[in-house]
Parts: sequence; structure tokens; C-alpha cells
Amino acid sequence: GIFELGFFKPGLASRWYLGIWYKAISKRTYVWVANRDSPLFNSIGTLRISDNNLVIFGQTDVPVWSTNLTGGDVSSPVVAELFDNGNFVLRDSDNDNPDGVLWQSFDFPTDTLLPEMKLGWDVKTGFNRFIRSWKSLDDPSSGDFFFKIETRGFPEIFLWNRDSRLYRSGPWNGIRFSGVPEMQPFDYMVFNFTASKEEVTYSFRVTKKNYYSRLSLSSSGLLQRFTWIETVQNWNLFWYAPKDQCDEYKECGVYSYCDSNTSPVCNCIKGFTPRNPQAWGLRDGSDGCVRKTQLSCEGGDGFVQLKKMKLPDTTASSVDRGIGVKECEQKCLRDCNCTAFANTDIRGGGSGCVIWTDEIFDIRNYAEGG
Repeated sequence: GIFELGFFKPGLASRWYLGIWYKAISKRTYVWVANRDSPLFNSIGTLRISDNNLVIFGQTDVPVWSTNLTGGDVSSPVVAELFDNGNFVLRDSDNDNPDGVLWQSFDFPTDTLLPEMKLGWDVKTGFNRFIRSWKSLDDPSSGDFFFKIETRGFPEIFLWNRDSRLYRSGPWNGIRFSGVPEMQPFDYMVFNFTASKEEVTYSFRVTKKNYYSRLSLSSSGLLQRFTWIETVQNWNLFWYAPKDQCDEYKECGVYSYCDSNTSPVCNCIKGFTPRNPQAWGLRDGSDGCVRKTQLSCEGGDGFVQLKKMKLPDTTASSVDRGIGVKECEQKCLRDCNCTAFANTDIRGGGSGCVIWTDEIFDIRNYAEGG
């Protein structure tokens, strides 16, 4: 009795959609929409199983949406079922094994990530699941913003506005995303990040009964985590991003870091100086910084330690989880193209090695965490 599936008409819109919302919560909150980009133009619509597919038919019995499965080895009739976690599945009626699912809504997220739902890449199915905003508060069609895992290098999640990157989570450091220091473990929620040959995914679990939490992407491009507060019958905004100037992607250019407590917010890393001092003086740090002294690459170079930082963009970095920080430093010193190194995992004193061999950028400083 936690979720409900049916046809709905959002706000003042005149179009109809098949969706899922919370039944257990008084405030109507949609978490999934089937036909977001092919609505029904009036309330005459049906969902039925046709030819082993789920199909939405409109007024003149014309299909507007389908699960689009081709044949397959289905020996018995198929059934559709809505699970307690909000997953709507199509399965073989004789097979209630979770792996025997023919199709599931969790593979096709809308703008919301629910507990047990995975964001990211599944090697077996080839899906890269991501969330995408509604176009507006009353229009669930595909909006301009999406939140998607980048699997290259050391994986992290990016918030996009069409073709431009707006915000970056930072890579997973064993406990949380390096750019989300607020992600402290707490008693009723468990965060999980998996990077293996089978998948690169992020998910979360709520461990207390009757606690509801969701991660959603608003039509204005805000990534928000809400938890339901039963006593006031409302969603509480638990966390959101981007939240300040320093969360904006590449705010300060290369070899500099953003610190919202300094003025101006952009600061060159020690040993570097503004590339364009005039623009820097006018508080435009987008040109970044340049090295004051070129590297000798003959053994005279060393490192400066940066603390409480969001790791630089890791898309083009290389990862070796088998070595520690000392070997990582040696590996970096041997490669004249190497610019920085860090642990991949901060737990238990740190382990693993991530190396940057190009300009480093999109770094920020945190008062705590990082």
C-alpha cells in the first residue's frame, strides 16, 4: 500500500499520463511517468497486456506507448505487478524470480530516484539509467536537465543542461561523493556505489519502515533530496545542488580552486599564478592559473598537499586500486605529464591511487569534509 499506479492529469494541463505516485502520502507526488513524451489528449485511455507487452491505447485504440519487447522465450502468460518499492514490472506469470523480469520501470527512470533504484550503467542490459527533469511543474515531458553517471576514468555523476555540464558530484571516495560532504552516513539511510565489470551504479536504501526519501531533479535544474515528515505532512528538503557559485562547473578554470569563504572565490593553487591577471582582478577566474616555475622532470620536483578539497574532474584520470599513496606518488614522479595524485578510497587511512596527467580543474575547498 505504499505506491499506486494509474492515469493522471498534472496540474492545469489537459493531457493524460500513466504514472506512479505515493499512496501512503497525502501530498500527491509523482515518481514515474510511462508515456511522458506521448501523452493522451483526453481521459479515454487504457493500459493492457497485448502480445506480451504492456501497451497504452488511446481513444481510437491506437497505441501511444509500449514496453517494446520483441518476442522472447515466454512460455506462460505474462503479468504486470507493482512492487512495494515502486518498481512496476512485467514478468512471466510462472517466474517470480527477480531476475526473470522481462521489463521494469526501474530501468526507465523519469525525474526521480527511489530507494533500491539504480542510477548508472548495467553491462548486462547495456542501459545507462539516468534521471531527467520534467519540462515544467505541469508538464512531465523530457526537460532540459539530466543527472547521469560518467563511467570513463574514475566515475562521477554530472548534472547537464542539454549539452553543457552544470555540476559534478566528484568521485565516490568509499563513503560518499567527494563533492558532497553533507553525505554523512546516518541511521536510516545507506548509500551504495558499485564500480565493477558488471555495473557502475549509485543507489540508496532506507532502513526504517514508513520512512520515505527520494532524489529528484526539478524542472529548473536543481538536484534535491527530500524526506517525508509525517508530523507536518510535508516533504522536507534534505539536501540540494548546485547550491553556490563554487558548485558551478569549472567556475575557476585550471590549476585553481573555488572557496566560497574567500573574496574573490577563485584562488590559484600554491606555485601557480593567474593566467589573466586583469580578468582575475575583475573577479573573472575562468582563465585559471599557470605554473610559476616549469617542472624540471629530473628529480627536483615535489608536491604540495591540498586538504579539504573536492577532487578535480576525474573523467580523464587513471585509476589503480591495487596500490597505496606512497607507490602512487612514485608513479606520478616518474611521469612528467602527471600533475596530481590522490587516494581513491579515504576509509581506514586511505587506499588506491588516482592519477591526473593533464590540467586539473573544477576543484573546490570545503570548511569541513572534502
